[in-house]
Amino acid sequence: MGRITLEQAAAWCGGQIDPKYKDVVFFGAANDTRTIKKDQLFVALKGARDGHDFIDCAIEKGAAAILCSHCEADYPAIIVSDPRIALGDIARMERKHRNLKVIGVTGSVGKSTTKEMIYSILKTTYRTGKTPENHNNDIGLPMTILAMPDDTQVAVLEMGMNHFREMAYLSSIAQPDLAVIINIGTMHMENLGSQEGILQAKMEILESMDSKAPAIINGDDHLLWNVRHQGRRFLSFGAENPFADIRATNIENRQGGLSFDVTTGSTGFHVDLPVEGEHYICDALAAISVGIEMGVTIERIQDSLIEFQNIQGRQEILKVKGYTIIKDCYNAGPESMAAALKVLGNQPGRKIAVLGDMLELGVRTQAEHYRVGRFAAEVADLLLVYGPNGDRVLSGALTGGMTGDRAKEFKSQDEMANTLRRVAKPGDVMLFKGSRGMHMECVLEKFLEEKK
Repeated sequence: MGRITLEQAAAWCGGQIDPKYKDVVFFGAANDTRTIKKDQLFVALKGARDGHDFIDCAIEKGAAAILCSHCEADYPAIIVSDPRIALGDIARMERKHRNLKVIGVTGSVGKSTTKEMIYSILKTTYRTGKTPENHNNDIGLPMTILAMPDDTQVAVLEMGMNHFREMAYLSSIAQPDLAVIINIGTMHMENLGSQEGILQAKMEILESMDSKAPAIINGDDHLLWNVRHQGRRFLSFGAENPFADIRATNIENRQGGLSFDVTTGSTGFHVDLPVEGEHYICDALAAISVGIEMGVTIERIQDSLIEFQNIQGRQEILKVKGYTIIKDCYNAGPESMAAALKVLGNQPGRKIAVLGDMLELGVRTQAEHYRVGRFAAEVADLLLVYGPNGDRVLSGALTGGMTGDRAKEFKSQDEMANTLRRVAKPGDVMLFKGSRGMHMECVLEKFLEEKK
């Protein structure tokens, strides 16, 4: 990772330092003393707890310096009015000084999976870095840039937002050389008003890109397809749009994997993926498009995807005590919920859907939860729901033909886990899914605790 002096960082962010500490160097940044590493810059942010209260602890754990609005002790520190903004300023300048190609990845559903697929393809050819876990916001993205090793050639950066102008800010820091917009869904509609508003917010990723820098878009998404003439080169992918530049055909979705053929121009090749569900076609095509744009050979693209492993919590299929468990608790929206239920429906055995609320849907909240219930009734034998909108899921399921003994709403995770322990039998397939804030992984943990 880059070696940055306090003098340099202070100049980049307009901060003040004690001259005696100007030559102190740091490598990377962190805002949590539980995970901070030696010689990192500790960023004292104000959130649920004030990071300034942990400055002493950060120094004790080996932090090289502090980025803060005030510091009582005599520590190497950069004093700024807003540490959060200063962190972005430092990362922005570090990115400008690095010989680095940045791939920015955004979209409503599948950003993390697409980022992982792009990384798996590009690392076969380039020294590649990526966003860790879900560090895709105005804190995580700058820290990701500052953590990139000096020899990194390509950085794959996941970029998320839930308000207007947040993506523009992230783009000003990352300055992508290539943007990937995988879809326009309904997540964050609460803040953005409509799918057209979501499209507008996602398109902000282009604002800090060179006018000649290309964008890769989903040609099957009609909102994205209609923006492809906006004055730059757009490369499209799709499974349904015959006019897309990179297309998937002959799709075969089977238990344990997915396969399809790819056509681009006069070139065609076959792809095998060790994941279930046709929704992964979009993610894979986006990653393949990046690989082709970056000059990765077809053979390396094929080899990397056949060995692909998704990040923990994203549709992990586990075999535990005779049960098949689909753990998909990372996040949820209407599109990903429907995709996960479809995967559940394709499994052999009795199917149990254990679902939590989908958050940030605004005026679409009740309708989308009702739709999930209707779809769950088509694929699941049993439905267990948890959250403030569980009654709407239940209503949809009952309207869809489920009887009251097959669908039940819960007010607590303990009650849900207790019921699941009573009704589950070896051979059952269980899907656990909900928005991140619902913590559906806790229901799974409570269920498995009693099954040890």
